[in-house]
Amino acid sequence: MSTRINLFQTVPALIKTLSDASQASHSSSLDITLKNLVDIRASQLNGCAFCLDMHVKQAKLHGERELRLYHVAIWRESPLFTAKEKAALALSEALTQPDVDGVPDALYREAREHFSEVELSELTFAIAIINAWNRLMIASRTLPGALDKAYGLDRAHLE
Repeated sequence: MSTRINLFQTVPALIKTLSDASQASHSSSLDITLKNLVDIRASQLNGCAFCLDMHVKQAKLHGERELRLYHVAIWRESPLFTAKEKAALALSEALTQPDVDGVPDALYREAREHFSEVELSELTFAIAIINAWNRLMIASRTLPGALDKAYGLDRAHLE
């Protein structure tokens, strides 16, 4: 499979706008570990190879334990995640693959128990942003690892 189109070259202004939103999201009050988990889970659900590859490497560079990375797909059954992380992962799933009724009230209440209004707003934006990236990278078929050097992800030493 090869890249269909290089969005970074064809629409750099739009990519910069989304990149700026991503940077703002990373500068939010959300814990980077939590942000990495949400990015990984949304990318898994969306089947975005490029983003999954990128965010696993970023998580590793941020000190995430490998076993937790392996357990993201089974987070409900895993004892390795906190209740707050599980609430974020549940919200990530609900917003990534919403059903006809949207986010269930019980799930929202659970998230609200762990996050302030500002944190929940930031988390919602983070989930929306990763979903936007997933869709762009899937459509363009950007290859996993294609930007590792540019983003310093080769330092993760995951091959």
